[in-house]
Amino acid sequence: MTVFTGVAIYFTIWWTVLFSILPLGVTSHAEAGIDKGDGGDPGAPVDPKLRKKFTTTTIVATILWVILFLVLHFKLIHLPDVPASWS
Repeated sequence: MTVFTGVAIYFTIWWTVLFSILPLGVTSHAEAGIDKGDGGDPGAPVDPKLRKKFTTTTIVATILWVILFLVLHFKLIHLPDVPASWS
């Protein structure tokens, strides 16, 4: 795995984990009984806790990436070789 491939895979894992973690522990204004007034979405979160979710996402994505790296490095799963050229 090259450095570029490793970084690309890490960011793919990070975004996937982020979208998995975002809805956890969220209370909407409608659920909390808070009136948003005119123009406010009642489904908007009261306190999204984004800093905690970004930190959790980074930790989980790093763990998953390290596991994937070790599996590929020690060849626990053999992926087929992709030919260098199509000719």
